[in-house]
Amino acid sequence: MLTVTNLGVSVRGRALVRGVSFGLAPGELLAVCGPNGAGKSTLLKLISGERRPTTGEIVLFDRALTAWRPRELAQRRAVVPQSSPCDFPFCAWEVVMLGRTPHPSSARDRDIALDALDAVGASHLAERLLPQLSGGERQRVALARAFAQLHGVQGPGLLLLDEPTAALDLQHQESVLSLLRRRCDERGDAVLIILHDLNLAGAWADRALLMMEGQTLADAPPEEAFTPALIHRAYGVTVRTLRHPDTGRPLLVPARADTRTQTLTPPPKP
Repeated sequence: MLTVTNLGVSVRGRALVRGVSFGLAPGELLAVCGPNGAGKSTLLKLISGERRPTTGEIVLFDRALTAWRPRELAQRRAVVPQSSPCDFPFCAWEVVMLGRTPHPSSARDRDIALDALDAVGASHLAERLLPQLSGGERQRVALARAFAQLHGVQGPGLLLLDEPTAALDLQHQESVLSLLRRRCDERGDAVLIILHDLNLAGAWADRALLMMEGQTLADAPPEEAFTPALIHRAYGVTVRTLRHPDTGRPLLVPARADTRTQTLTPPPKP
């Protein structure tokens, strides 16, 4: 579905992404992880077509990205950016309706938008104005817009998401990842998602693409990509690797000293 070959982009002589290659198959959930400034968001912008690469090739659905017409591509691929600034007084359902723009107008479009809001647990927000929503509520509306955009697609769709869980509470983080996982398993959609939470990536992803300084450090199942050695190399942090008691999936715990038990020495008297 998606093939990235030797992808790179430079700005004023500085490489933001360099030599990145990977594939994404239908039904697969790929988590892109790495420290701040690793090139994750830039990579997503290259794949979505928002930025043009300096080197390399991107192939979507067996066709070069540059060969797609925007409207045609938008019927197969949806993007959820890190933030969606909008100060217009649109209701949430109207924002979700924008996802139907690439498709021929239909009397069912409003129902499709409302169903998408319901899928992300945001049906109660339908009539709320977007500027009145919290950051987490906006993210769920943006995700619903992407689902509405891919509604009725013939064959698997592609979802590109940049930190969609960043503003969400624990319940909605789990809900969103579970929903994306189901779309992969039941519809055959492919999902590329940028995540800072390595435990979320370890719990839900088929593969993790670990990036560092614009390059691929690892591309493997989470239990192989999130080893203590690779995490220390990428983040400079020592972690312990555990297994989730229910699923056996990897859990990362930073190594810490328990400073709460240390006795503080009072400062000397003057």
